[in-house]
Amino acid sequence: MRLSRIAFAVLMVLVSMHALAQEKTGGKSVKAVHFGKLWDAKGKVWTNAFVVIDSAKIRAVTTDASAIPAGAEVIDLSRYTGLPGLIDVHTHMTFYTDETPGVPMLKQMANPVPAIEIFLARKGAMRTLEAGVTTVRDLGSDQYMDIAMRDLINRGEMVGPRMFVVGYGLYITNTPYKPGLNPPAGGIADGVPEVLRVVRQQIAAGADLIKMYGSTGTDDDVTGFETYNYEEMKAAVDTAHQFGKKIAIHSYGPDGARDAVRAGADSIEHATDMDDATIHDMAKRGTFYVPTIDHNRYYIDNGDKIGYAPGYKERLQAFIPRNLETARKAFRAGVKIAMGSDAIYTMFGENTRELGWFVKAGMTPEQALRTATSNPAELLGKEKELGAVAPGYLADLVAVDGDPLADINVVLNNVKWVMKDGAVVVNRRQGTERSH
Repeated sequence: MRLSRIAFAVLMVLVSMHALAQEKTGGKSVKAVHFGKLWDAKGKVWTNAFVVIDSAKIRAVTTDASAIPAGAEVIDLSRYTGLPGLIDVHTHMTFYTDETPGVPMLKQMANPVPAIEIFLARKGAMRTLEAGVTTVRDLGSDQYMDIAMRDLINRGEMVGPRMFVVGYGLYITNTPYKPGLNPPAGGIADGVPEVLRVVRQQIAAGADLIKMYGSTGTDDDVTGFETYNYEEMKAAVDTAHQFGKKIAIHSYGPDGARDAVRAGADSIEHATDMDDATIHDMAKRGTFYVPTIDHNRYYIDNGDKIGYAPGYKERLQAFIPRNLETARKAFRAGVKIAMGSDAIYTMFGENTRELGWFVKAGMTPEQALRTATSNPAELLGKEKELGAVAPGYLADLVAVDGDPLADINVVLNNVKWVMKDGAVVVNRRQGTERSH
């Protein structure tokens, strides 16, 4: 009995010593990441910066090596430039497919089995992280696979970017009449009462935000005919906001965009050929614009594998310059712009190529980087957690080889290391470059 009491006393001493060490250094969860340069998205470029991380959050940013807690793990990235984890606000993560030889991607996706699709989607999720993107807004899925994928990532059962999801996007009836009982497919809503019901259904399912298709246009279809009127859009916006949710409205053309802005949408997706009055209204209201220029380039490069009908290249090639010009006008007018890749199929990993188009639209590399950091963080309502490197923010960091403020292609091509929530998820460095 006496020995048991002695053993117990020794154990208590060891626990106390361990607790003291944990209090002093944060235990093994404390890391210090050393960057040669660091762009913090707060208006400062640091030289020889140390980002001190405790568990999933940033504790401090400093140039004083002596401020690193004793016992912290030091990760030496002094040959690289640090950035905040990037944010892509328009993806379709569950619409992933490999390039099965001889089988068009559209056919591969024709009858998705949720368990299989989510399992395959882990590949696209990893490629998204490898592009430096640690957070996505996912704007449309089938059978609530996006909600399942989000939850699997949040539980640590799948490696992938942090996801904010919509469930089903709202769209009008688009299938021929069939005799007999035909329950409406997920997301279909015609008229204000149905819009209210379907918005509420997505919220009940666990959606983080709402998506509405305000016009035609998708894949190789570049038409932009308005499909929902102002009253229907206003009903969707008001209901989403009533429940504390933001809403993104898709419109390839100018008419749907005009009414979506008037209705109070938080972001407009794709919109091309917007008139000056709509653009001015967006700037005045603070409506975000997500141009998604590069996804049409992807479609041109991969249309045959996807399975598009002949003539798609000409349609898309004519659309891209108009899309780019609209983005240029919006940027000059002071509209808030956020990077959205519209990644789908095999596009994951190319998420940040949109930034190259933004530079063509007149942005400096730093302004382009803001569309993938502080701007989308604001759009998500997470501007105090994401999109910057500062105390209290989540520990999402990216290391690139080169100077991204001089050449945006550094971000597109030279991502070497990625951290999400304080854990290293991508490491393409040469050697270990690590000390303790």
